[in-house]
Amino acid sequence: MEPFIPEEPSDELERLADEQLSDTESESVERIQRGKQRRMRVLDLYNQGVILSADDHYHAALVMLYGEEVAHFELARTFARRAATLGSARAWSIIAAAWDRSLIQCGRAQRFGTQFVREQGRWTLGRVDPSVTDAERAMYGVPPLWVQRQAVERLQRREEDS
Repeated sequence: MEPFIPEEPSDELERLADEQLSDTESESVERIQRGKQRRMRVLDLYNQGVILSADDHYHAALVMLYGEEVAHFELARTFARRAATLGSARAWSIIAAAWDRSLIQCGRAQRFGTQFVREQGRWTLGRVDPSVTDAERAMYGVPPLWVQRQAVERLQRREEDS
């Protein structure tokens, strides 16, 4: 029997993020429970003070982004902002996505148009703040709104064709 060798926090966070990204297809009770367990583990690591590097914060943000509550999205945004501050360029799109998810959860228009939502049985971007420019979206690594609209239309067509 091999001895138990604990995972390094950075490796564990990367694994948790990879698992989260691979586990987003179904709405099963088991998938939801696995997501909760991953979020709890991220919070444990945060409370231990071992989320340190840009990559650690980025991976923690990814796990929290797939939460169910505004607090999860806000924590994802906080982790992603810290990752960006530490030099992770890829964290900017997580900031935008978490911000949009938080706004939608509160019944408000999203800023960047990162979230596809179902309205009356069809995929749409939902309400998007018209004061946010494509230049601002670009600063967060988000495509222009017209590109996002095309993507949601493709998703709707794929669903209708299947």
